[in-house]
Amino acid sequence: MPAPLLSKEEVIDRIVGVFRQKGYDGASLADLSAATGLGRSSLYHYFPGGKQDMALAAIDQVGQWVEQNIVQPLDGDGTPAERLARMLAAIDRLYAGGEEACLLGTLVLSGGLPLFQESLRRAFLTWIAALAKLLVEAGQAPEMAHARAEDAVLRIHGALVLAGGLGDPTPFRRVLARLQAELLA
Repeated sequence: MPAPLLSKEEVIDRIVGVFRQKGYDGASLADLSAATGLGRSSLYHYFPGGKQDMALAAIDQVGQWVEQNIVQPLDGDGTPAERLARMLAAIDRLYAGGEEACLLGTLVLSGGLPLFQESLRRAFLTWIAALAKLLVEAGQAPEMAHARAEDAVLRIHGALVLAGGLGDPTPFRRVLARLQAELLA
């Protein structure tokens, strides 16, 4: 039976899942084909540059999600505490409560860094800048706000790595809970 037709967005969603689980070097075309239900020729139709194009599309899609669900809410309506709570809730959804790995992190750690460093750098810097802006608005000095925003992103991703290594999402959940109070203190 032929695979059902998927939109390009659905194909990329499935590709994101493979890269999250296996990293760039670990994800084979067979893995990507199995996850999408598409043969290699169909994958190359969507992504003429092969696996590298697939990873770039995955980064772009996650980047758009982060922009819409994390960065924009930080600059949206409500008090700094309300906006921070929305950001943390979105992060919790993105990483399924600490059960899912970070695509950006797996690409950094799995051999994809040289290929994707500029895209990864932009994604992290955009998030850090938006969070720092919120902290300045909440009354923190710009230098301190930037350092605290960078530390928050570091803690979130460190907690994801630890949660994955332990097979227990508790450290991730604990970090998210503490960040709400600590960042605005």
